[in-house]
Amino acid sequence: MTDLTENLPDNFRCGFVAIVGRPNVGKSTLMNHMIGQKISITSEKAQTTRLRVTGIETRRDVQYIFVDTPGFQTRHRNALNDALNQSVRSTLSDVDCVLFVLEAGKFGPADLEVMALLPKHRPVICVINKADQLKDKAEMAGFLVKISEAHPFVDIIPVSAKHGQRLDELMDLITPHLPVGVPLYPIDMVTDKNERFLAAEIVREKLFRYLGEELPYAMNVETEAFELDGAMRRIHVQVLVDKPGQKAIVIGKNGEKLKKISTEARMDMERLFDGKVFLQVWVKVKGGWADDVRFLKQFEL
Repeated sequence: MTDLTENLPDNFRCGFVAIVGRPNVGKSTLMNHMIGQKISITSEKAQTTRLRVTGIETRRDVQYIFVDTPGFQTRHRNALNDALNQSVRSTLSDVDCVLFVLEAGKFGPADLEVMALLPKHRPVICVINKADQLKDKAEMAGFLVKISEAHPFVDIIPVSAKHGQRLDELMDLITPHLPVGVPLYPIDMVTDKNERFLAAEIVREKLFRYLGEELPYAMNVETEAFELDGAMRRIHVQVLVDKPGQKAIVIGKNGEKLKKISTEARMDMERLFDGKVFLQVWVKVKGGWADDVRFLKQFEL
């Protein structure tokens, strides 16, 4: 095993950075671009991220361990979303630095609810995402003043996660807030999640992208089998829905919807895993699972 402390500079830093914000402000896109690889799923729908996903970026003198949290949810109240909100709260108590992500020009009640959770004894950097969409410089200047008055942030920085704008500057702002110490992960590691977990997440992303607005809130995905057959990965993924009618929506007419979802998920897996994938996805009805706390624990929710 490689000695992680070998040839490190004396002032090497390593620490945990939480990424928080209301749903759909670009938290997962931000993390993916900062580590240079897609490991956290994204979509236009809220609550895409359900489990805390850790992304790791190691540079010459620092290792950033990013924790992408679920968007704090107030609209859809059930045992699932209560568990997700608790995940956000617990993450904030365990990190060295917090990135509070806003969407440029938008600061409403949902943002204020997340802001109320921000720890008082941790440095918080406000990241104003999608800054490229706010063309009026005077409007951006006014927005920056408004945000600076709302909370004692240690820094505020406008970025565009999607286009990778100013992300190196953001990482430079994070670095001084991380403790001096040795790296906790190998320098070539980009996530602490295994391929089994990532396979289920990729399928869930496609479901979010191609299904109706409400269905994803009554749906979960688990990898039932993951086997290596030479260079081939054979993966079996189960989609859980709440009602028989939702099963029909996922499958689609003549199975076309599920086929499209499965094909795109397989292609993403082959890119991520750098090898051939045989993927089988099927749908199962499990009524009331989103409110069954005992059942949610099976999925670490």
